Amino acid sequence: MTRGGEVVGELAVDPVRGRVYAEGWQSWSPATWSPVTASPRRPEHHWQHLMRFRPGTPVHREAFQGEGLLVVDPGTGDPAHCYRAAAGRHDVPTVHAVLEHDRVVVRATGDVATTEHVDGGEAALAAYGDELAAARGPLPSGAPPTVWCSWYRYFEEVTADDVRDNLHAIESHDLPVDVVQVDDGWSAGLGEGLLPSARFGSLVGLVEEIRSTGRRAGLWAAPFLVGVETTLARDHADWLVGPAGRNWGQALAGLDLTHPGVQELLVDALGRLTALGIDYLKLDFLYGGAVPGRRHDDVDGVTAYRRGLELVRDAVGPHVYLVGCGAPLLPSVGLVDAMRVSPDTFHEGGEDGSTGLRGLMPMAARAWQHGRLWVNDPDCVVARPTYAHRERWAALAREYGGLRSFSDRVAELDGSGLAIVRRLLADTVDAGTPFPLERIRSGAEVAQREVTR
Repeated sequence: MTRGGEVVGELAVDPVRGRVYAEGWQSWSPATWSPVTASPRRPEHHWQHLMRFRPGTPVHREAFQGEGLLVVDPGTGDPAHCYRAAAGRHDVPTVHAVLEHDRVVVRATGDVATTEHVDGGEAALAAYGDELAAARGPLPSGAPPTVWCSWYRYFEEVTADDVRDNLHAIESHDLPVDVVQVDDGWSAGLGEGLLPSARFGSLVGLVEEIRSTGRRAGLWAAPFLVGVETTLARDHADWLVGPAGRNWGQALAGLDLTHPGVQELLVDALGRLTALGIDYLKLDFLYGGAVPGRRHDDVDGVTAYRRGLELVRDAVGPHVYLVGCGAPLLPSVGLVDAMRVSPDTFHEGGEDGSTGLRGLMPMAARAWQHGRLWVNDPDCVVARPTYAHRERWAALAREYGGLRSFSDRVAELDGSGLAIVRRLLADTVDAGTPFPLERIRSGAEVAQREVTR
């Protein structure tokens, strides 16, 4: 095979003004506009390839790499060219673009459709989003739910009492929060049946109390992978597909979403949770369902992933709001209500903002997806006084994101922090209205500045 596949295009470019948009594989993957002369982003370690790029697909050192979508805007005044997977199909070819002298050569590993756009690269993205939206059907109109989330204050140490404390503070400050979401830390662990841990406290009682205030109860789950040291992995080795990185102190493996035993497990576990009254689910680490490997059914990872997410959607019903995270993007279209379009705001150890705005580049670059594919989730705003970027992050999340969520202990917010949260929760967007082209263009400029900074 030629480097990156067969040649599907070749464009003369201005080396100063020419640029490329390369869509990443999943929520946490790099996605941005880059000058044609920039160095492409690539993983430095194997675990990064598994957890941030496309497992099983080589990342070429000299090529911009898009998973199912790549746009070249030549900067010469000629039309931008969009190379993308066809709407209505769920195979995701890898597309590469390499600068060779004054030309960009585009190669693809499978069938791609090519279109030209005289209004520029952002118009190409918007047009592709419109095409995907037409194949999927219209999104519901109205404001997405507003969310308080436990993660960035309590991490895996969250308890029912912690959530209850914030529920009462939300009430006392009259904050317009629709969903109180318990993130990672409530369960006994991946591969342990999605059961609450004794340390957390009563999930049943907490859900009842949240719902008694007129709010929705939200919950985090990572249903498509498990730790290799868990009960499920030991008892059902044939349910595992292949490596999916490392977290929670152990190696991870993807689950075989075509296996009847896995399917039964998912339906039972999700049914049990939704029966409690939980009607908002953040589904995390979803890329695990698409990792390469042998499966019960002889299908590729994308097909298996799509089947698994369809199973989840059917199991929980249309009334449950699904947020995808760490999810393969194009294969998820039509099956989630909202999608994380960036990596985490910060990890443990970066709570002061010293690691910068980690999610800004892909969040801004992916503005074209909001209202077309789903509601864009920019990740939670952090408004506590100790977070150096709180004002800027909140403003950018309002500008380029769709879902409004924050993750602080409400009692620890100062006056400025409470004001940030109130502005965030009040400044809602319509779930089914795409961002205008002007906002998509400004997002592209923000994202490209992050590349060249």
